[in-house]
Amino acid sequence: MSSTIKITPRRSQERGHADHGWLKSFHTWSFASYYDSRFDKGFGCLRVMNEDRVQPTTGFGTHPHSEYEIFSYIVDGELQHKDSMGNKEIIHRGEVQFTSAGTGIQHSEYNVNKSLWVHFIQIWVKPNQSKLKPSYTTKQWSDEEKLNQLCLLIDDVNSCNGKTIAIHAPLSMFASILQPNKSIKHVFKRTKGYIHLVMRTGYDVKNGAEIRIGQNVILYEGDGAFINCDELNSEFSIENISAINAEFLLFDLE
Repeated sequence: MSSTIKITPRRSQERGHADHGWLKSFHTWSFASYYDSRFDKGFGCLRVMNEDRVQPTTGFGTHPHSEYEIFSYIVDGELQHKDSMGNKEIIHRGEVQFTSAGTGIQHSEYNVNKSLWVHFIQIWVKPNQSKLKPSYTTKQWSDEEKLNQLCLLIDDVNSCNGKTIAIHAPLSMFASILQPNKSIKHVFKRTKGYIHLVMRTGYDVKNGAEIRIGQNVILYEGDGAFINCDELNSEFSIENISAINAEFLLFDLE
């Protein structure tokens, strides 16, 4: 591992956990009834990362948001979004649903499927501007676009190329599906990073995916890691050392 990068794992079993029956959620940072003074301020502009599973025909009723960029990465299943801007749609695996809450919106998230749970990762980012006009968008990427490479999904509005979702924050989010024995590298353009290995196999960590980051840090499904770079353009490696595909999100941020 390069001497310019410090990696601090955030283990899955140490995250906050809420089991409400209809909702099973893991919290990377303090959220709702979960509080940990070590993880109460987010990391850079990242504030919330919840890995949620919602039971069929249930969901989050209408509730307000403001002054956050809020987006969901759908892992499996389908999620219905409705909001006060008049948007209503059902999103599926491969889609990212993005809301810039700005001056304020109300929305609901509901699993309308009658038999399948929906699994998604919800992320909140603090924008670098206040009082933004609320907006909503979705985009879809195939598994093939993520296979053995970093697929850019979200990028700073100041550098967004139109193929990605623009965010009002110094953040880029990539997704990847690494096959066994494959590896990729990322060169950070900012001084912070965060990586999250998706819990594709549920709670069976022993049979789940494993990745090696840097030279010697191993992450299991549900694990994450804080990445601090002493220098810009620091190189970071990710290798799948398990026998199954590993799906993860990588953030390059301030």
